Parts: sequence; C-alpha cells; structure tokens
Amino acid sequence: MTTSTTALAGPVAKADFRNAMARLGAAVNIITTDGPAGRAGFTASAVCSVTDEPPTLLVCLNRSASVYAAVKQNAVLCVNALAAGHQAISDLFGGKTPMAERFAAADWENGPTGSPMLADATVSFDCRIASCTAVGTHDVLFCEVMATAVGGATHGLVYFDRRYHEVAASIV
Repeated sequence: MTTSTTALAGPVAKADFRNAMARLGAAVNIITTDGPAGRAGFTASAVCSVTDEPPTLLVCLNRSASVYAAVKQNAVLCVNALAAGHQAISDLFGGKTPMAERFAAADWENGPTGSPMLADATVSFDCRIASCTAVGTHDVLFCEVMATAVGGATHGLVYFDRRYHEVAASIV
C-alpha cells in the first residue's frame, strides 16, 4: 500500500483528495424531484444513511448544478439506487442532456411526494428535505424518508476507480 501524508499545516490538495475519493466505492443513484419548480434529476454517489429514527438519508448537491434550484424549491426528492445495466441512464443524468431526454430514457412512477421513482431501481427512497447545511461548494440535504419501493434487481451498480462495476449479493 502506498501511503501519502499531509503536513498538519494545510489541507489535502484538491487533486489528491479527488484521486483518493476515486478509490472509495459507492452506490450509483439517480436523484429526482418534481413539483412547482419542475421535474429534474441528477446522478449522485454522495448518498448515505443517517438514522432510522426517523428514517433519514443525506444527499450532497453541488450548488452550481443545473438541478439545484428545482431540488431546493420543490423540497422533495427520490433517491433511486441503480441496478446492473443502468450505466447508460447514469451517464444521461450525469451529463448535460436536457431533462426531457433524461426522463424519456426510462420508466417512472410518481412516489407519494410526487418525485419520480425509477420503475426498475434496486430500491427507491421517496423523501422530503428536512434540513440543509452548506459545506464548501455543496449543500448537504438531510432527507426524511416518506416511502420506499424495493425492486427485483439482484445486481447493483457501484462506481469505483472512475468506472462502473456491477455487484451481486453472494449466497452463503
């Protein structure tokens, strides 16, 4: 293992941090919203559980993202965990593709909050944004889970070392 250290006098350089984060595998999700500010969605791996009482997730959203205003104004979102084979839709939602084209590429159902739920996601968490904290370039959204939908996919999609990888639960 190669080790790199940083003097206590300063933070890790941005490039070093990004390279290190590339080695931290994470589930690939499409975050969607719909409401008065319109329908929008983006690809994210910065999602995790916070607590189960009340059921809460956190989602990190760059304040310069094109979807930022819609997500904040709608105050609801759905975290759709992608299954194996969803690489193309992840790329659509992660790029500059117009919103109508992004949503046309898959089947969606409206969750209780009105946010689009991906019909063949491994799992979807329909949420209302309970609170928000600004950190650097991003907002950390604390999202109370209002409903879940568990899909039938047996293989998930993760992002590691700047590439997609399909994972399956092993049978013991």
